[in-house]
Amino acid sequence: MEEPRLFTFSKWDFLFTCLGLVFLLCDIVLDMWAVVTFYQEKAYVYMGILICFLLVSSVIVQIYSFLWYRLDNYERRTKVEKCPNLLALMLLHVGQLGIYLRHAGYLEVSVGSFIKKGYDRDTVAYLGHDLSMLRLMETFSESAPQLGLMLTVMLQRCSVEPITVAKAFGSAAAIACSVTMYHRSLRSFLPDKKQQLICSSVIYFLWNMLLIVSRLTALALFASVQPCFIFTHFICSWLVLFFVAWRAQTNFMEGHGEWLYRATVGLIWYFSWFNVVEGRTRRRTTIYHGYILVDICLLCIFWLYSHWKHNTVPPHIKISLLDTAISTLAVIATYVLGLLLKLIYYKFLHPQLNRPELRGSSSNGALTGARVINSGSDVTDSFHSADVPLPVPPLLNKRMRKLAENFYY
Repeated sequence: MEEPRLFTFSKWDFLFTCLGLVFLLCDIVLDMWAVVTFYQEKAYVYMGILICFLLVSSVIVQIYSFLWYRLDNYERRTKVEKCPNLLALMLLHVGQLGIYLRHAGYLEVSVGSFIKKGYDRDTVAYLGHDLSMLRLMETFSESAPQLGLMLTVMLQRCSVEPITVAKAFGSAAAIACSVTMYHRSLRSFLPDKKQQLICSSVIYFLWNMLLIVSRLTALALFASVQPCFIFTHFICSWLVLFFVAWRAQTNFMEGHGEWLYRATVGLIWYFSWFNVVEGRTRRRTTIYHGYILVDICLLCIFWLYSHWKHNTVPPHIKISLLDTAISTLAVIATYVLGLLLKLIYYKFLHPQLNRPELRGSSSNGALTGARVINSGSDVTDSFHSADVPLPVPPLLNKRMRKLAENFYY
């Protein structure tokens, strides 16, 4: 019998895991603090919006978590996850606690791998892949909207308060951690010879943060002068993006809840680009960033126009026209700078792989599960009876493999 492949958990992976859990706990505390503070200030509108973000995000993540357990035939691979039975597992997700069970299971294998310097590679990778994707969804359904809300509060009140600053930093830290974890999770599908250095994750994080923060700042500027129309802007934009995701014919959920995934993709696209289909995405990415850049410019220009006319700005806010113009240019310049860093990443740090390299054998750490017809042919998921199959690992996260194919190929 083939020995289980051992995965050495690097200090960077262990650090990001610990930081992710710390930021998660801090974010929960800051959420409770923000809700209580808004209630004490009688800012019921802000409190209601914040609670809505928390509930919607939690429900979305719990649904995905339970659906993935179901797709995996309710198989649980850690001691922590095996503690509750099937009924208790369902009740945990209904009670919005299922995601924390996954965190506990991943912490178990992470600590074990880091201390013992070796662990079943498939188990560590499988749990980490699912958790990184769930964290990414939570980021764009909770942390990103919360950061936009806190920026709007600071702009409308024209003051910097401890709770808004703390919650803004907490949301930004959550975004940074989830984006970095997602990138490092995709890296595990690369062949050993194509492994990226830590600097690639740093550049990936930087251009994502610049693009996301500039997008959120533009939305906050617009919301500060037209708080009602920001919801109209979101609904109209999301419907368009949801239609585009539907037309892309994604197959991430293997037919189980695919409509939910496409709706989530539309939500993510409202804030940041996300590859959902396999193939060259240069044209689609260019169209998307062009659309978002035009939208950012329009939002900022409307904010500038509102200050110039003084017809929608609260009278107690005193901002000079020069400051508003500089702020508008700074937001647009930040997005353009993020695009330049993204070009640098894809030009110098992004691995250029063809399909056979991307779907390499399990022995070199690349994507697995494919069959090779002959040495000179392309790799495909289907095979004939005369074909010779490569070794297939006992665990393969097909969901994240699809995302890796979209990202690297």
